[in-house]
Amino acid sequence: MGNGMSAEELNSCKSHQWYRRFMTECPSGQLMFYEFKQFFGLKNLSDTSNAYVRNLFTTFDMNGDGFIDFMEYVAALSLVLTGGVQQKLRWYFKLFDVDGSGCIDREELLQIFKSVRAISGVDQEISAEDFTEMVFEKIDINGDGVLSMEEFMEGIQADEKILEMLTQSLDLSHIINKIYSEMNSKEHVS
Repeated sequence: MGNGMSAEELNSCKSHQWYRRFMTECPSGQLMFYEFKQFFGLKNLSDTSNAYVRNLFTTFDMNGDGFIDFMEYVAALSLVLTGGVQQKLRWYFKLFDVDGSGCIDREELLQIFKSVRAISGVDQEISAEDFTEMVFEKIDINGDGVLSMEEFMEGIQADEKILEMLTQSLDLSHIINKIYSEMNSKEHVS
């Protein structure tokens, strides 16, 4: 056996930390929407960003009971941290489809990109408007102004640049890393 931990060990060790944090911040074992925002340190959000976070919450709340329990939380985190491209794209699609119509229109996509940027605070080299335009230009094959899940999944996987930019702009791992470093610094203090 080498010194390195296997991915599984690492994950179980991480989920132990996540579990401790989850139970510390949320002793009831169920995270409500406002606790979810506190948990990720999301304050003073604009209405648009708040709607995005609400959608994120709903996507994590797999059984639709209005709470995120620990299993849903772990499933969501593992998807964000280790999910494959297809899993992530399917998840992104659900996230983008704000009105639940089964299609994404330009406005929905633009709002999401704007919100994600506001939340992540990461500077992108291309504006949200230009990115939205680029996505529709390349992916909306039948030109009807909306993207079906199929168009979205196939189109994005076929275009490496868009896939890379999408993954970067939706990468939540820096938020998660921020939480990690907070957890670690708290552990050293106590």
